[in-house]
Amino acid sequence: MIRATKIVATIGPASSPPAVLLQMAQAGVDVFRLNFSHGSAADHIGVAETIRKIGREIGRELGIMADLQGPKIRIGNFAEGRIELKKGDRFVLDAQLETPGNVERVGLDYKELPSDVHAGDVLLLNDGLIVLVVDEVRGHEIHTTVRFGGALSNHKGINRQGGGLTAPALTAKDMEDIRTAMQLEADYIAVSFPKNATDMTMARQLATLAAGSGRNRPMMIAKIERAEAIPELAAILEASDGIMVARGDLAVEVGNAAVPALQKRMIKMAREANKLTITATQMMESMIVNAMPTRAEVSDVANAVLDGTDAVMLSAESAVGSYPVEVVEAVASICLEAEKSYEVELDKDFLNRTFTRVDQSVANGALFTAWHLRAKAIAALTDSGATALWMSRHNIDLPILALTPNLATQRKLSLFRNVQPFKMDQASDRDLVLRAAEELLLGKGVVHKGDLIVLTIGEPMGQPGGTNTMKIVRVGQH
Repeated sequence: MIRATKIVATIGPASSPPAVLLQMAQAGVDVFRLNFSHGSAADHIGVAETIRKIGREIGRELGIMADLQGPKIRIGNFAEGRIELKKGDRFVLDAQLETPGNVERVGLDYKELPSDVHAGDVLLLNDGLIVLVVDEVRGHEIHTTVRFGGALSNHKGINRQGGGLTAPALTAKDMEDIRTAMQLEADYIAVSFPKNATDMTMARQLATLAAGSGRNRPMMIAKIERAEAIPELAAILEASDGIMVARGDLAVEVGNAAVPALQKRMIKMAREANKLTITATQMMESMIVNAMPTRAEVSDVANAVLDGTDAVMLSAESAVGSYPVEVVEAVASICLEAEKSYEVELDKDFLNRTFTRVDQSVANGALFTAWHLRAKAIAALTDSGATALWMSRHNIDLPILALTPNLATQRKLSLFRNVQPFKMDQASDRDLVLRAAEELLLGKGVVHKGDLIVLTIGEPMGQPGGTNTMKIVRVGQH
């Protein structure tokens, strides 16, 4: 059985050695995430070169995602590295404090915070483990009372319950990092903390400028982690190529209990809008230190698969964990098992839907035909990948084989649910191209002589956006 759900793995100290990256790719990673919150431009460019080399070595192109840091809404540092706060303690967040903090006060990396909060606001530090209630704001000082205490160490993040912080999604560092992402030819750029469609449009424009005359145009992924992004979700989706359900910061702002329903809603909206989805944060958290996941984590990954996510993402598990290869193997196994429970309801999917584009109509017609004929696979000859994207928005227990002459498209397709991308040069002669497609798929072992496959192509050949033909083929019989 071919795994439909893709795996995104974050690179960090545990996974950056080339030998480990190779093992992770062989275990099933489809896309590697470069976290631009850490490391230099030279570090990321070097790792990207290694990933491309590994892809050539294993005969499978691997996607690269550049994840921007976004605004640093964090406290400063402490003289002793950490303090202990107790319930009822008074604690001051001081935007002008330049010296290391102590048990009474600490500085702020985000100097505008005093202008963003008011008495009665609830501030959540360290992913919500520390809860402070704002008593009053005195100029550059935020005076608070500790509601829930604990250990607080250097540079922990700050969220305001319910959202409302005004920090822009794109910082000067992010703008520089976009240039680095384009230099290493990232396939996806993940934008942290977007509040609206404008943030995503700006990020895309910056990437286009950085690309210059180059052909590479990365897909833009909006990380949904601010409360303000939820009512703007439809507009953000329209301005993006996909979204990441970033459950960490989102849970801190909207509350843990709200996240599961939001996850399902976001994935459903994205699929209906023909956009990609990545489900992220703490999916296999216990495997940072343990060789086996908990049963709750297994259920969490399986539920994301059943929700219809394109990919599940590993963060600290693969970046700093003790078992970066084993966690990939575990996720791959869970995805495969969950996919056995797919409900294929194409008849229902296509009821009351209107297709206004020829290429989209052909794509969905091929999907419907292949399912009812119980074909071995669907093969889409595509330049941009749009045909494969439309097909992948529906549950089907047949692989979608995307054949493209464009290397950049092949790499982007590595994130699409249930799509296996292959690079294949295309000629102007349709019969030659169809024979070449059969030979490629036979050579890769994904189909065999006598198999029935459904092909989609565009005529005349070689024109992007021109898919207008569906052909039913018995492999090896001309």
